[in-house]
Amino acid sequence: MTRISKALGRIQPSATLAMTAKVTELKAQGIDVIGLSAGEPDFDTPDFVKEAAIQAIRDGDTNYTTVDGTAALKQAIVDKFARDNDLTYTTKQVCANSGGKHTLFNALVATLDPGDEVIIPAPYWVSYPDIVNFAGGKPVFIAAGADQNYKITPEQLEAAITPKTKWVLLNSPSNPSGAAYSAKELKALGAVILPHENLMVMTDDMYEHIWYADFAFSTIAQVCPELFDRTLTVNGVSKAYAMTGWRIGFAGGPEWLIKAMAKLQSQSTSNPCSISQAAAVAALNGPQDFLVERNAAFERRRDLVVSMINDTPGLQCPTPEGAFYVYPDASELMGKKTPKGAVIKTDEDLIAYFLEEAQVAAVHGAAFGLSPAFRISYATSEEILTEACTRIQRACVALT
Repeated sequence: MTRISKALGRIQPSATLAMTAKVTELKAQGIDVIGLSAGEPDFDTPDFVKEAAIQAIRDGDTNYTTVDGTAALKQAIVDKFARDNDLTYTTKQVCANSGGKHTLFNALVATLDPGDEVIIPAPYWVSYPDIVNFAGGKPVFIAAGADQNYKITPEQLEAAITPKTKWVLLNSPSNPSGAAYSAKELKALGAVILPHENLMVMTDDMYEHIWYADFAFSTIAQVCPELFDRTLTVNGVSKAYAMTGWRIGFAGGPEWLIKAMAKLQSQSTSNPCSISQAAAVAALNGPQDFLVERNAAFERRRDLVVSMINDTPGLQCPTPEGAFYVYPDASELMGKKTPKGAVIKTDEDLIAYFLEEAQVAAVHGAAFGLSPAFRISYATSEEILTEACTRIQRACVALT
C-alpha cells in the first residue's frame, strides 16, 4: 500500500512555478538573475479595484457567499460576456472560482471518466494535461510549431478526434506562445467540431484583453453560435486587471455543467474569497480605458523582444498576436557546446545554461509540450528586457 494516491502520481509540479521559486531563491542569495519565467503582469491592480475591496471590508462583506459567486459578481460576469463577447448567459449559466486554473479543474474533474480524451494543442499551458491526467482522462496532443505560428489546422483537429474525445481545449491568446486565432480560424475549427455532437469545447480566454496591432479578439461561442450550448468559455481577472493574487476566475456555459462544477466546488474550496469577489465586480463593471495604455506598453515590449531574439544566432521567434509571452524555436542550438564543453541536447539544457551563464531565467519548452523551444515572459520593463535579451545573445554566440 502506498501513501500517495494514484491520482496525485499522475501529475507533476508546475514547471513555471518551480522556475519562479528558483529565481526567488537565487535573488535571495544576492545573484543578479533576471526572471522572465513568471506569467503575471508587472502593472499594479487599478486603484478603483483596490478601493472596492477596502470598502467591502469596511462594509463587513467577510462572510461565506454562494458557493460559485455572489449575485453581484455573477451579474457582472453576465454583463461582461454580453458587452465584450456578444454572448448571452443567465446568472445560472455562469460561475466564479478561485482563479482560472480552479475553473478548468472543476470543469474537467466534473466531466471526465477514465479513458475520456481531451484534445490539447501544443505548445500548451503546463497545467492542462496534468489536470486531465488527475481526472483520469487522456490528453491527446496536436503539435503546432513555429512554422504554423503555433496554431493548429482544421485538418489536424479532424484527425485527432475519436469516439472517446470529450473536449477540445483552446487557448487564445496562448500561454506560452502568444499566438491567437482569428475569427476566421475559429470558424474553421468550429466547423470540424460541430458534426461531432458529443464533443464539447473549453476555451481559455484569460488573455482576451491583451492583443496587438490589427488583430481583433474573438471567442469560439461568439463566432460559432451553433456551439454555444457545447462551449465553456473560461476567463478571469488575473491578467487584464493585474489581479493574479486575488484568485478570481469565471466561466459561462450550459447550466448543467455550471451546476456540476458548483457541486464539486461545494465539497472542495467552497466560495472564492468574498473580498476578491467584490474587487472583481469593480474590475468588470468599472472603466476599461486603462487597458489600452497597458496594451501599448506590452506591444512595445513584444516588438523589442521579438527583434532581439530574431537577431540572436540559432533562435527563431514568431511575432505573437497577444498575451505577454514569446516562444522562440531553438532547434538550431541543439547539439552545440557551451564554453565549458557541455553539449546542449535539450531545451532544458539550454535553459539551465542561460540561468548559469547569463543569469536569465526562462522556462524550457518541454514543459509546454513542444521542443526545442523556451518561453519568455516580457511582462517587465524595456530596460530589463533589453539587458536580458543581450545576455541571451551573448550566451548563444558563445556556443560552438
